[in-house]
Amino acid sequence: MSRHALPSLPLSPFALLLVPVLALTACGTGQAESDGEPDAAAADGGYPRTIDNCGYEVTLDAPPERVVSLNQGSTEILLSLGLEDRVAGTATWTDPIMEGLEEANADIPRLAENNPSFERVLEAEPDFVTASFVSTLGTGGVASREQFEELGVPAYVSPTDCDAGKDNSSGGDGSRSEQLTLDAVYGEIRDLALVFDVEERGEELVGELQERVEEATRDLDASDVSLMYWFANSEAPYLAGCCGAPGAITRAIGAENAFDDTHDEWPQINWETVADRDPDVIVLGDLTRESQTAETAEAKIAFLEGNPATSNLTAVRQERYVLLSGQAMNPAIRTVEGVELVAEGLRELGLAQ
Repeated sequence: MSRHALPSLPLSPFALLLVPVLALTACGTGQAESDGEPDAAAADGGYPRTIDNCGYEVTLDAPPERVVSLNQGSTEILLSLGLEDRVAGTATWTDPIMEGLEEANADIPRLAENNPSFERVLEAEPDFVTASFVSTLGTGGVASREQFEELGVPAYVSPTDCDAGKDNSSGGDGSRSEQLTLDAVYGEIRDLALVFDVEERGEELVGELQERVEEATRDLDASDVSLMYWFANSEAPYLAGCCGAPGAITRAIGAENAFDDTHDEWPQINWETVADRDPDVIVLGDLTRESQTAETAEAKIAFLEGNPATSNLTAVRQERYVLLSGQAMNPAIRTVEGVELVAEGLRELGLAQ
């Protein structure tokens, strides 16, 4: 079981009719119609460009014109790079759009709140597809990378989910043998900036994010504070292990993760074990999707305060909660927002200077 979206529907006969058209369209991207030679703009821009993406070579003949982003995290990076006019569709959302991107997101088609079907994605006529997770762009997800590439559509998965020691074959949300760092998030930004020929914008965005982390953590001492991150599900809660995005947040602020002894990304842990660990602060995912139980922070708090196994936790008795968006708890551009909000929350609770 995974905390991510539901599986997509199989490809319908209608979608199969689209395949020849899409293949011709995608394969022709960046080529002059008259003689088949690369156009001047593509040549001057240094195309074709190839990115090594989690063991795959992703080659672009020209900057994509119709990208479909299969996860909110990758969509928010594209919009932060000023590429809203290139986004032909987006899907799989847990939260409202990141603050400051409302206008850019307003006219972008939402293909589905969870995983769209392969057919629905093909209807958007993409010439490039991005995803934040292997579980979205892979077996059991919308479609495999190979299915898109067979149609001449390059596909890209965030390196935060398929590099940096991530093992997605272990079931659930996978596990990590290495700790995720914010550098992996910055790497995704730089990759997408390179794909779309906006490298300068990419470096500016990375610089802004690095400055925000530095500002949020300056002179912060939270070394005696233990945190627990709860994403969703009240019956068998998904709690953060050592080494994903919550781990990166925890290390940035110098605190401790109550479950840093597990390398699973989001293990499902029983409440009795939580009571034994008794974290100082509980970081709650405040989601707006309706996929599992206890999605909103309000529902989580009601459960914690009304359940005998959790009502006596130190964090619950003293109402030590910090609320984060689901995207801030994923490896994404908003993980930086997570650093800021957890640091601010600990200061407000009087647990850090």
